[in-house]
Amino acid sequence: MLEESYRVGILTLSDKGSCGEREDESGALLAELVSGLAKVVRYQVVADDQDKIILMLKSWVDDLHLDIILTTGGTGLSPRDVTPQATEAVLDYQVPGMAEAMRAASFKITPRAMLSRALVGVRRQTLIINLPGSPKAARENFEVLRPVLPHALAKLTGDPTDCAVD
Repeated sequence: MLEESYRVGILTLSDKGSCGEREDESGALLAELVSGLAKVVRYQVVADDQDKIILMLKSWVDDLHLDIILTTGGTGLSPRDVTPQATEAVLDYQVPGMAEAMRAASFKITPRAMLSRALVGVRRQTLIINLPGSPKAARENFEVLRPVLPHALAKLTGDPTDCAVD
């Protein structure tokens, strides 16, 4: 399990959600899913605006020093889906295995999973995970990653021990 000392930010990307036309179900769900595992210290809904997303991600990493940022929304093919581009712009490096695992698990449920452009990566010592915008898909994808999050976060925060095979 994640330690309660880990600090999480949840960022929902939604044009309609940012102006109050749609309730943010996915962000609220992610807050529930990490509850008891880590502390949610930031939660915000913003429009699908690449520059704003970049500024928010940089601020949450560089100024707030969050351990993990979960984004939800903006990972598809629509012209306004810019979450992956914004995320890529701030990353030091990607963790492609995590994104591939989410897509592989989702593909077992729907062939539309192959349309996901979600990224997972690291900026400084913060793990940034793009999740789908639908509550069902956000839950399914988060659950795929849940087993590796404690180890990933321990390594990012300086755990020097060797990686043992379970």
